[in-house]
Amino acid sequence: MPAPVEITRHSFSMLNMFLQSDLFMKALIIALFLASVWSWAIIFEKLISFKKIREKTKLFETKFWSGASMESLYQEIGNRPQDPLSAIFTAAMKEWRRSLKQPAASLNGASIKERLEKVMQITIDKEVDQLERRMTFLASVGSVAPLLGLFGTVWGIMDSFNSIGLSQSTNISAVAPGVAEALFTTAVGLIAAIPAVLAYNKLSTDIDGFTKQMENFASELSTLLSRQLDQSASSPKEQA
Repeated sequence: MPAPVEITRHSFSMLNMFLQSDLFMKALIIALFLASVWSWAIIFEKLISFKKIREKTKLFETKFWSGASMESLYQEIGNRPQDPLSAIFTAAMKEWRRSLKQPAASLNGASIKERLEKVMQITIDKEVDQLERRMTFLASVGSVAPLLGLFGTVWGIMDSFNSIGLSQSTNISAVAPGVAEALFTTAVGLIAAIPAVLAYNKLSTDIDGFTKQMENFASELSTLLSRQLDQSASSPKEQA
């Protein structure tokens, strides 16, 4: 009776595949892992930040449309706006108050309105830049991580085939560990990329919503302030 053939068993756990890989593969896996961790940190920070912005924006809109004077609301906010809409409001009110200090004869509704719109647009751009901070990293991880994982897989398979050629063995037990280690980098790349892509799409939609909300508010505020400037400019004429 022939002696039983001893089968070498390899552990295909993630830790063992990482430990059995070469130095280049380890560096690639560590880089992908760190990118994934940083992506999740950005995702949670953005979700929490956007939630606070929604709450503070809703509170500001309630105060703004409550019928209270814009001057009293400006005094309440001061130089510490807590959300994008209050930042736009503060910037516009500063420019509006500067315009009121000009002589009545020099008031030009069209030029003042242009300055108000420009000031508010600059503020919107700044707020959008703040909202988009670190979004580029998520986009980069979503697009580059799968390619790095695939590159690691190609590298690992090439190394496995080279080892097979040197050992001159085509036994599946000799081929499987190397191929599994090679495919492991693709899995790590996808693990890093998929959440980053999903989060980027979701957060980009939120940012677009905030941007549209800011633009609509800026248009409404510009109309209100322009109307008050027109009234201020016409008051001396009526009195005369």
